[in-house]
Amino acid sequence: MDNFLKIGHRGAKGHLAENTLESIQKALDIGVDAIEIDVHKCASGELWVIHDFTLDRTTDGSGEIAKKPPEVLRKLKVEGHFRIPQLTEVLDLLQGKCMLNIELKGLNTAAPVNRIVREKVENGSWKYSDFIISSFQKNELFETRKLDKNVPIAVLSKASVPEAIELGKRLEAVAIHPSLGIITRDNTKQSHEAGFKVNVWTVNEREDILRMIDFGVDGIISDFPNRLHNPLLSLNP
Repeated sequence: MDNFLKIGHRGAKGHLAENTLESIQKALDIGVDAIEIDVHKCASGELWVIHDFTLDRTTDGSGEIAKKPPEVLRKLKVEGHFRIPQLTEVLDLLQGKCMLNIELKGLNTAAPVNRIVREKVENGSWKYSDFIISSFQKNELFETRKLDKNVPIAVLSKASVPEAIELGKRLEAVAIHPSLGIITRDNTKQSHEAGFKVNVWTVNEREDILRMIDFGVDGIISDFPNRLHNPLLSLNP
């Protein structure tokens, strides 16, 4: 029952403020094989770890991240006292501890993410196999593949697993990341037969976790990574 990747969604989103260093550390403390985060570029090009295109939902700021300079982003608070981290800070925290799934959420994030990944691999602090680069945005994934033939790519989908498989073949991807709402036993098998790993999101409830294990998925992305360790037990937050 334990032969699947336990992946913390935006760190440990169900426990602490999403995509913060504290939430990521919480996922590490719980024990995960990988952590999933989202990245956007700010006005000066640095990569920041935040989900939405705007600041309004998760911070005390407002407006589009892509239009904000770093000095503004550094002062913002997430849920009152956390802060928005940069991608480099997350990499420093996680080095040697677990894998990292970087979702290219913002526009034009493929090139700067690729540059950082390549630097980390070339200096020996990370391996390509420590990374998964995922996105819903086809252009970002194709740019990623054009820039680097070695970086592991995953195709995100909330619409169609067969379409994700076909796109994955064109991208030479390693994995399909379907939403819980579209995954079935059959399309899990189809993905495996096509040579892809299957990491499903976002799986929080006991019954769903057990069903995904029964389907034979390779990884489960959850807001509550603690629940992935003992899915047969009572699952309180």
